Amino acid sequence: MPRGRTKVANPETAQRILAAAEAHFAAQGMAGARTEEIALAAHANKAMLYYYFGDKRRLHRAVLENLLRQLRKNVYGQDRPNATAREKLLHFVNAYFDFLATHPNYPRLVQRAAIEATKQFEWIKREYMRPFVNRLISLVEAGIESGEFRRVNPKHTAFTIMGMTTSYFAAAPIFSAVVGHDLLAPEAVRERKVALMDFLEHALLSAKAKARAKTTRSKSSHTKASNR
Repeated sequence: MPRGRTKVANPETAQRILAAAEAHFAAQGMAGARTEEIALAAHANKAMLYYYFGDKRRLHRAVLENLLRQLRKNVYGQDRPNATAREKLLHFVNAYFDFLATHPNYPRLVQRAAIEATKQFEWIKREYMRPFVNRLISLVEAGIESGEFRRVNPKHTAFTIMGMTTSYFAAAPIFSAVVGHDLLAPEAVRERKVALMDFLEHALLSAKAKARAKTTRSKSSHTKASNR
């Protein structure tokens, strides 16, 4: 049983409490969030919150565990043995972006745990972040080895990729006010994803890989035109 849970897994009330707690912890941190406000937002009461999660610290951990399990399952828990190095990396980044798009509180929750230097962050680093970063580095290294990617620094490239994806969602509330529209609106997120993937391909692909990709696109366009 996950350490953040104390009672029956996934009842409706517990899920409402988790969702409300996620929003409050992301906005106010564990120290600033109040259990009374979380319970009220979840249409529950403090007694139910304590029944399912024990206390605020364990509720905070349950929120993080819930998100991180989904990250592991949907992003780096998937294996594509027959894909090329380029396809594996693009799939990984695409899946990570989709995870962030559907869980925009995740970056702020993790950042707050890091800034507050709680014990929570130690197990996040050990069980989730280190495997995530190592997987990303290994995908870049595989692309370099296969000749699909330029000879970039794998570690710093991994940091750059994480920054390009995570920072958009972490800073969305601020930059939405700057640009005058909601950067988390579906169309804005779609545009960001297209731009990010386009930039990533152009930044990483070797000259030979770019030439092959161009030839493939040209043949595909010719085939489509011939079939009309």
